[in-house]
Parts: sequence; C-alpha cells; structure tokens
Amino acid sequence: MKQLTILLLILTIIVALAGCTSQNTDQNINQDANKNGSSGQSSLQNSTPNSNVNSNHQTNSRYEATGLCYHVVDGDTIDVEGVGRVRLVGVNTPERGESGYQSATNFVKSMVEGKVVGLDIDDAKHYDKYDRTLAVVYIDDINLNQELLKRGYAEIMYIPPSEFNPYSWT
Repeated sequence: MKQLTILLLILTIIVALAGCTSQNTDQNINQDANKNGSSGQSSLQNSTPNSNVNSNHQTNSRYEATGLCYHVVDGDTIDVEGVGRVRLVGVNTPERGESGYQSATNFVKSMVEGKVVGLDIDDAKHYDKYDRTLAVVYIDDINLNQELLKRGYAEIMYIPPSEFNPYSWT
C-alpha cells in the first residue's frame, strides 16, 4: 500500500510537470475491461489516452491531479487525460436504462466534458474493483460530487474506507 501511494505521488508529479493534451485517441478506453472487472493493471498505466503528455495545464496544489475530461461515461464516471477512468467517490447515479440516467449524464457532460478538472483522490482507497481512480472532481472550485447530490442527480454511496464523508455534502 505504501508503494502504491509513492507510485501515485510520483505519477502525479510527472503529470503536474508534463501537463496534459486535448488529443482524444479513444473515448472507450478500458470500457470493456471496466464493465467486466477484468483489468488487472492500474488505470494510470492503461487508461491514459496519450503517453506523450504535454500541455500548459497547471496542477493546483490543493488537487492531487488535474487533467482534461475528454469523455463522460455516465453520471458518476469520467475519463481524464493523464489519469484515466475516474469514479466519483461517495455518490451513485442511475445506470443506463434506469430513470434519471440521461439527465445525470447530461449534467456531468455540461459541467466537465472538454474542461480541465481537479481531482482530490481518495487517500483511504485509491481504486475501486474496476481499477477506476476514486476521487472528488472539481470544476472551477465546485465539488461536482456534492453538486450531483444537491441537484438530485445522485444518491449517497458511502463505501468505507474513504477519506470523504458524502453525508456532509447534503
């Protein structure tokens, strides 16, 4: 666990120094692996759309990572350059085919798609069982996870261990 933390810190520093690009080579990176839970590698290794990360995006010191959100998977999952697939921690939005799915997905798209987001990665648990990075997503200093709850697009989904308490967001 300590090695994973160190690796994440090193990768975050590399991303911060290198920045990110807006090139989108594949919007469905790891989608099948994530659905099947078959991905055995870190999403930082296998979900980054462009290995030659290079841009002018600056990492805000209060975020552990920043990057361009190049794809919104659904209301609680996005793809971020330099990080890979990100699962919004502490919230759960409707799945495809369920009532509210499209409105939650559209809201997240309107907030972050094509924009640079800040990520506060969960220090207690970095990845979920599908190898997605667990994080609070910020856009213009707005906590997107909290905003989904406040606007009724999501419900609280607290799965310990987590450094975040989504009950405090409502």
